Amino acid sequence: MSSALTLWDWGIIVFFLLLFVGIGVKAGKSSALNIQEYFLGGRRLPWWLAGGSMVATTFAADTPLAVTELVYKNGIAGNWLWWNAVAGGMLTVFFFAAYWHRSGVMTDAELVELRYSGKAARFLRGFRAVYLGLFMNVLIIAWVNLAMLSLLKVFFDLQDTEAFLWLAGMMVLVMFYASLSGLKGIAATDVVQFVVAMGGCIALALFVLHSESVGGMQALKSRLAEDRLSFFPAIGKAAENGHAMTIGIGSFLAFIGVQWWASWMPGAEPGGGGYIAQRLMSTRSETEAVKAGLFFQILHYALRPWPWIVVALCAVVLYPDLLARNEARYGFVYVMRDFLPEGLRGLLLVAFMAAYMSTISTQLNWGASYLTGDLYRRFLVPPAKFSGQAALNRHYVVVSKLFTVLLAIAGLITTLYANSITGIWEFIIECGAGLGLVLILRWYWWRVNAWSEITATIVPLIVYFIAKFVLVQWDPVWGLSLREAPHAYYLTVGMTTMAWIGVTLLTPPTDIAQLKAFYEKVQPLGWWKPISGQDGRRPLLGLLIAWGLGVGLVYSLLFGIGYAVLLEFLPMAINFFIAVVCGGTLFFVMKRLQK
Repeated sequence: MSSALTLWDWGIIVFFLLLFVGIGVKAGKSSALNIQEYFLGGRRLPWWLAGGSMVATTFAADTPLAVTELVYKNGIAGNWLWWNAVAGGMLTVFFFAAYWHRSGVMTDAELVELRYSGKAARFLRGFRAVYLGLFMNVLIIAWVNLAMLSLLKVFFDLQDTEAFLWLAGMMVLVMFYASLSGLKGIAATDVVQFVVAMGGCIALALFVLHSESVGGMQALKSRLAEDRLSFFPAIGKAAENGHAMTIGIGSFLAFIGVQWWASWMPGAEPGGGGYIAQRLMSTRSETEAVKAGLFFQILHYALRPWPWIVVALCAVVLYPDLLARNEARYGFVYVMRDFLPEGLRGLLLVAFMAAYMSTISTQLNWGASYLTGDLYRRFLVPPAKFSGQAALNRHYVVVSKLFTVLLAIAGLITTLYANSITGIWEFIIECGAGLGLVLILRWYWWRVNAWSEITATIVPLIVYFIAKFVLVQWDPVWGLSLREAPHAYYLTVGMTTMAWIGVTLLTPPTDIAQLKAFYEKVQPLGWWKPISGQDGRRPLLGLLIAWGLGVGLVYSLLFGIGYAVLLEFLPMAINFFIAVVCGGTLFFVMKRLQK
């Protein structure tokens, strides 16, 4: 079937693109008042809007393609590469969401000077503004751009230059409404884009599943090896079938026991951070921040992946040679191209554009918040230089819009020089290994200081380059490859953890007055007795119970929906029963915690 778009397809595309821009601009009219409105929506977002915006941001153009590749290589169980992060996400919901809201900061970089003191804190805030707002942010934009370029080239059979011009046009569109609308408009657009994107993916799954080439779920299952349909990997033993996901004990322990708390990753930061913290701080209350986080986790892990997995399983049957051709990730696009009727092809392309636009708009707004609030306003042009509040607000909003535009341009330029989506992703993961524990404990242990966080940020970068470019001469050492997972991961996490703990104990603590001010504002639990005069460890038990129930709720919903999709009704009923028990108990625990 040709991938050419009809007039009907183009009409759908133009309609939805204009709709997205219109919603963003209209919803974000108040963003011009000040940068609190521009970057936090005036802290008035309802929980469902903040949570929906988070999940829309994590649904980028590359996400269904990445899931398709995982299913080709390892079956459904391959998704444990990201399913393992549920525990870390729930940690943010119950241990940190309320703290972020109480802090009153605009970015997680601003939290640095609320929590720490002295020149080290000032340096760390400025460093994080540039490192996260510019360097890491531009890499993420380039990674998302590369995925969209791949989709455009495969779907339309475009040359590199043609695909890049399409991409640049979409980037200009996003830059236009993101710079005008601010967070409130972006969040409103995100939710609409998520509904469109998910609706399109569900339609695609139904069309290909019930096509003559597949013949329905039972027919699909009969044509797949049993291990491809397993939700769990084989651990520590050889697979009976070459397609099963088999991982060693070391990798299993890294996934399940270490990665979710030890690593910094965009959208899955231990303790929150980045655009997750931004959305939590934009809600109307602490309770709504918790609800927004929980809503995000359920949509992100339990609901969102199944249409992609169904399409991926169909692609395995329809295009069995893609893995050998190193084109497994394009199975999703081939299904779009070959099985959608007129009109729906345009809708699916809009779905991918919506996913792309929601991610890029958040990255631009989030990055500009660092560069405006934590670099420009804090160090370059502080408020003291202005005589009137109105002039001050106008100036900072204009600067915010300029940074939004500059980040978009920088992202496009970086895309021209980026070669590998996987390479960017691996770099981000490895350079954040070991930082997570500091981001957690800075809320719960008074002794953590600015030097702790500086060390945990810089050491992974040093270890990464040593492992990649120096240890290559001695690799493997003792039969272990220090440049490959899980050994490289354990090396980075281990060295980073030892380094920051050592630095913490060898350097002076944060100024006591600063710690007391932070404690009085945020009221954290944990090891604060020297500051608060009381032991805050005992109440942590309630949070741990809520955390465990939340993890159980998400996994039981994830598996229950999955078994329903596969028409396996007994395990479906068991998992939904567990979900009801976890959800009901969690409701009463949360009510008790709020008292």
